[in-house]
Amino acid sequence: MFDNLALAMGGLGGGSAGGQGNPLGAFVPLILMFAIFYFLLIRPQQKKAKEHKAMLGSLKVGDAIVTNGGIYGSIVRFNDKKSTIVIEIAEKVQVEMLRNTVADLQSSFDKLEKKAK
Repeated sequence: MFDNLALAMGGLGGGSAGGQGNPLGAFVPLILMFAIFYFLLIRPQQKKAKEHKAMLGSLKVGDAIVTNGGIYGSIVRFNDKKSTIVIEIAEKVQVEMLRNTVADLQSSFDKLEKKAK
């Protein structure tokens, strides 16, 4: 009677214990999740950051820009020591701000508005 109980519990003799499969099989779902995150989230964000950096590098005096705060203006001058730009947002109203706060060129927003109409 006790022999059958021991075999039923898996303690004596009767085959391999369950759950000890291929250890690599446990990592396959993790690898798939990382691949999905990379192609759907990380890679597009890196591409967008690279395009933004290239746009910041191509700015010149007189460009019409839009800041991250939604302010429209045109570039008056650059201050490379502090990585800032001075933009004119109205006649005789100039604001100094960080160069990284430029969201995009205003001309690209104008193109989007024309497509929407």
